[in-house]
Amino acid sequence: MASPDKTVAFIGLGVMGYPMALNLRKGLPSSHTLLICDVVESAIARFLQDAEGQGPVEVIKSGHEAVQRADMVVTMLPDSNAVKKVYLDPENGVIKGAEIAIKAQPGKKIIMECGTIETATILEVAKVTGESSVADSLTFVDAPVSGGPMGAQDGTLTFMVGTDRKDVFPTVKSTLAHMGKEESVFLCGDVGAGTAFKVINNYLSAITSLAASEALNIGSKMGLDVKLLTDVINVSGGQCWVTSKSNPVPGVQANVPSSRDYEGGFRIELCAKVLKMGSELAEMVGARTILDKPTLEAFDEAKNDSRYKGKDARVVYKWLNESERK
Repeated sequence: MASPDKTVAFIGLGVMGYPMALNLRKGLPSSHTLLICDVVESAIARFLQDAEGQGPVEVIKSGHEAVQRADMVVTMLPDSNAVKKVYLDPENGVIKGAEIAIKAQPGKKIIMECGTIETATILEVAKVTGESSVADSLTFVDAPVSGGPMGAQDGTLTFMVGTDRKDVFPTVKSTLAHMGKEESVFLCGDVGAGTAFKVINNYLSAITSLAASEALNIGSKMGLDVKLLTDVINVSGGQCWVTSKSNPVPGVQANVPSSRDYEGGFRIELCAKVLKMGSELAEMVGARTILDKPTLEAFDEAKNDSRYKGKDARVVYKWLNESERK
């Protein structure tokens, strides 16, 4: 059994977490062991097969076990309820496990959540960590990602890191760099800052998804060459990530969700969720907004239509194109 300093645990093998963990295993030295944990047994079985030959991989059952065996625990969880269960459960939670492990064998441990989770939950986990009996040796980090499933698969994710202990950032960065670009791992501030950066980024991305879709739909309705229109936009003032990296018009760009019937991207339900989080953050800090409410209304209408439900968020182009002007 590998020592805790040569063991990394990864919990959450979902759409994002699975390729992230696979890239992590590929990047770690063969002397290091990767522990994996997920509630879906088929995901674990598939991971073991895909990671064969990349280095040691072992299956664990809980966050409690993860932090006892590893000095670095990375989680990619879907929502606040999952985060609270994995970290705060009094019997099988990460923090309880860390207390037992550090008291038995003193040492430093880092626990890190990479999902886009409500700020209140991130701060709650940070508070419980700070009040634990091993607070001096246990650091909680929020490090949400940007780049979507394609970035997770390609290992090109951006990480926005928030931690109250800046001295751990080099260690955090070296781990995250296996799953993203090293130059795209940013120290954003204290715990919660990473999440704030991510929410604000997604707020803008969601709104530009609708704006770009509206613009390109106007061109489509006029009978213009939409690919040429995209080329012009991408060297002009309207250029944005949506037009250049994940164009919403089918056939304009290869290997993007719109050219796969909007499958395999950032689901519209999740996009609406993070836009709402951004809207709530704006309200919390007293920042005036204009575009969030109508964009949320558009996403709500599209995601409640069976034709677009569960699709990549850029399916709003198809929704616009197939809708009658009101």
